[in-house]
Amino acid sequence: MVSWEENRVLLLGHRGFMSKYPENSILAFVEAINSGADGVELDVWLTRDGKAVIMHDESIDRTSSMKGSQKEMTLEELKRANLGMGQNIPTLEEVFEVLPEDALINVEIKDIDAVEEALRITKEFNALDRVMISSFNIEALKKVRGLNGRIRIGLLIDSEKTVPMIPRLKDELGLWSLNVPLEAIPLLGIEKTLQALRWARSLGLKIALWAENDELFYRNDNLLRLKGLFDIVITNDVERMAAYLRDLGLR
Repeated sequence: MVSWEENRVLLLGHRGFMSKYPENSILAFVEAINSGADGVELDVWLTRDGKAVIMHDESIDRTSSMKGSQKEMTLEELKRANLGMGQNIPTLEEVFEVLPEDALINVEIKDIDAVEEALRITKEFNALDRVMISSFNIEALKKVRGLNGRIRIGLLIDSEKTVPMIPRLKDELGLWSLNVPLEAIPLLGIEKTLQALRWARSLGLKIALWAENDELFYRNDNLLRLKGLFDIVITNDVERMAAYLRDLGLR
């Protein structure tokens, strides 16, 4: 049984196995697990008729055959959109139904209106212990904690401005992790990034690393230089990262 507390680096597929399959699709999630991931990261919005659907952007324009905002569309309308490879826009329930019962799921809240439904579904599938809720939106995380005192919460970092707030938010929200972009390295430099991660870990926080561009993990041996300072990697290319983590002795 996989748990968030494994004594090894955990591997999550970013929007599934998105380098090879349509992002945030059932196929991408299933193939991420089949290719060695411990779980997946996905993005949740609420539809006009109150359903929790998986979509990264504020609209379905970039990733589907249709145009429109999922918040202004019903689930029935959204299901007509084609993501490619025969995939349509999944609901959060469908993800839970298809993935193994021990697969970890990082639910990123893109839409604060989706918080209650995401928690309801998580509890319905008895999955509180294998879900981490993350968000850039601090108000969304406060709403999550107000509704559930147990679930793991990860704060997504997108700005240096957030860093001074971390100790207070850790106490206020019971933060479990900081979800840090590798883009911090070209922005801050490797030494400042190392210093920041050491400080975060000294607060008792787990570190999840992610990147918009997977090449940052490998460039200049970045991931190797951060060895010992992270607990989770969220990657676009599950196969490549699984092999690399094995080479580093982290899996």
